[in-house]
Amino acid sequence: MTKPKTLARTAGLLYLALVILGTWAHLVVRDGVHVPGDPAATAANIVAHETLFRWGLAADVLMAVVFVFLGLALHRLLHHVDERAATALLVFVSVGAGSILLNLAFHHGALRVATDPAHTGELALLLLDLHGYGYTLGGVFFGLWLLPMGYLALRSGLFPKPLGVLLVVGGFAWIADPVIAFALPGAPGLVRDVVSAPTSLAEFGLMLYLLVRGVRPPVAAGYSEPR
Repeated sequence: MTKPKTLARTAGLLYLALVILGTWAHLVVRDGVHVPGDPAATAANIVAHETLFRWGLAADVLMAVVFVFLGLALHRLLHHVDERAATALLVFVSVGAGSILLNLAFHHGALRVATDPAHTGELALLLLDLHGYGYTLGGVFFGLWLLPMGYLALRSGLFPKPLGVLLVVGGFAWIADPVIAFALPGAPGLVRDVVSAPTSLAEFGLMLYLLVRGVRPPVAAGYSEPR
């Protein structure tokens, strides 16, 4: 029978791996080659860093797999609190992971056309831009899974209540981001930065709490061992 703290620390390590893989693939690899509005430079960067670009895709594949295992660990940890909410969490995580994998078709498409002399840089840039749009839209499910997670954190007693509230706020902020991006394309970038701030605080807060504290003592939280 797995102890709650062991499950929590496992979830924390999975969360850390997810953050490292996703940050490297999206902010280092893709942002490193993507030159907005410049197809030739973008295509040249992809060709010049082809191996890195391929590893970025591989990192995103691994991130999707880790995301599912994170959902399974959290479901195992919290299903006794509310089975429906824990199942909703797992479903949203699974759909979010699926959207990551589906969106990688644009990443690979950009690589294919950039390395094919028969194609122009415009198509490579378009596909990379489409991947960025897909990443933004995927934020809906990245937010949806935080809502049941926040609810479970509040109900379980295993986490501080402020963290549970922050997770719920962060979930709504994740969902608001693509709405702002597509419904208000002329909005200043600062607006999206402010809206996304709660998501960063919520997710890093949860990850650090799982890694450092694990969960509150089971007896104090009224916890029963997961079956």
